[in-house]
Amino acid sequence: MKNLLEIKNFNMKFKGLTEADFQISDVEINIPEGKTIAIVGESGSGKTLTALSILGLNPNSSIIQNNSQIIFDKKDLTKIPSDQLNKIRGNKISMVFQEPLSSLNPLHTVEKQISEGMLVHKLANKNEIRNKVIELMKKVMISDPESKLARYPHQLSGGERQRVMIAMALSNNPKLLIADEPTTALDVTIQYEILNLLKSLQDELNLAILFITHDLGIVKDFSDFVYVMQDGKVVESGEVEGIFQNPKKSYTKQLVNARRLQLKKKKMNKSLEIFKVENLSVNYIQKKPLMKTQTNEILKNINFSINLGETVGLVGESGSGKTTIGLSILRLIKSQGKIVFMGQDFSKLNRIQLNSKRKDLQIVFQDPYGSLSPRMTIGQIIEEGLISQKIELSSSKRLDMTYEILKDVGLSIQHINRYPHEFSGGQRQRIAIARAIILRPKLLILDEPTSSLDSTVQLQILNLLINLQEKYNTAYLFISHDLRVIRYIADRVFVINSGNIIESDYTENIFNRPKNDYTKKLISSALLD
Repeated sequence: MKNLLEIKNFNMKFKGLTEADFQISDVEINIPEGKTIAIVGESGSGKTLTALSILGLNPNSSIIQNNSQIIFDKKDLTKIPSDQLNKIRGNKISMVFQEPLSSLNPLHTVEKQISEGMLVHKLANKNEIRNKVIELMKKVMISDPESKLARYPHQLSGGERQRVMIAMALSNNPKLLIADEPTTALDVTIQYEILNLLKSLQDELNLAILFITHDLGIVKDFSDFVYVMQDGKVVESGEVEGIFQNPKKSYTKQLVNARRLQLKKKKMNKSLEIFKVENLSVNYIQKKPLMKTQTNEILKNINFSINLGETVGLVGESGSGKTTIGLSILRLIKSQGKIVFMGQDFSKLNRIQLNSKRKDLQIVFQDPYGSLSPRMTIGQIIEEGLISQKIELSSSKRLDMTYEILKDVGLSIQHINRYPHEFSGGQRQRIAIARAIILRPKLLILDEPTSSLDSTVQLQILNLLINLQEKYNTAYLFISHDLRVIRYIADRVFVINSGNIIESDYTENIFNRPKNDYTKKLISSALLD
């Protein structure tokens, strides 16, 4: 089969770094016409840098070595002048970036952003543009496209934003589409829809796709050939079935095994009930023109309980109300109904009473980088709770406790004076967990704590949480849209849809014998092994 693009002997270094520092070395990748090629590996493996280099979007600090070649249409893209490369970008080769909300211009409408590529490359006149934009929006299955032409990115859902990105990329009928982690932050059902959309567009347009991802579930179901990257090198390559059934390199085996999160062996939990909510409801009052107001029900009479030392999983799509439940429990947003913790109704406590109880009820947020202060060392971040809760300890005792919790979460005590930006995503999440666990809470709310992590790091964090739970007998409310993660860590699962809990049971029953159609849809879309 004819190759559409060939990466040959690709080497990249960075200014000011030595030979021992990170570089991309001797990468060889072939992309045939009409096929999907996946590059997989952990964060920092070099997969995105390699893909960006195809379009000359690599960082200014990088240096592509002279013997490197990226051959497309008989031209070496590493050697042609920028004006020639601009004629290829967004025209013959397009790219869908990882985070659509960051990649789309917040000041421009959907219509303007989709039409931009056609105008730049002068492939359509202004009178034809609107019809072509609507046609593209229909092609990527955006419902009622005419009503969304004048909308801005923040007025669309996550799935719609990603579809707009795909429409932009397809506007000039490219031969190659580079998709860089296009489904990482999406719910399982939307993820499945986007992947099926790409597959159907590929068949219709004979499109070649270069898929950059750390999610091997996507690779297994939607790719033809796989390149595995580690530390800037391709360590293994082959057809999908061979890579999954018979991986040769230990790193590939590690990636494949980390993906296979199996059902956790449960201990039947008969511990004391420490927490319950009764008829928990949340309403959002929206002001309308002419002084009118509209009340939207976000949560509707939610009821559930959690036992000491138990993990309860809360699953559902974005907008279903998962995070709202967590914030309501902590009384970070207004709600109605009973929130009973350790026999006390939290909904009746005043601010001073509530603050004194917060040490027993902690939260770990989805984005550790955003939730950790960039101006504080990790030592200061971890001991902050002890100080704010006025737990009377000497500074030396606080330091001892900080050292202990750092060891518990697998971090070196030598890192105590470093700042959050000096750590990887997985390490930052460990810091966030340490900050919460040092207070020895009875209940820890975990809001999507592994959603942005690679499979291997994800597995490390999940095992860390299990070990900490066994050590401190902490109960977890684990909020996630990743059903693989929930299947691995949860004792019981509650499924939420449109503000209602529609099904609840032990984890094994939910995954093996789901009763509700929505639950069945979630599980079938989750690409479980």
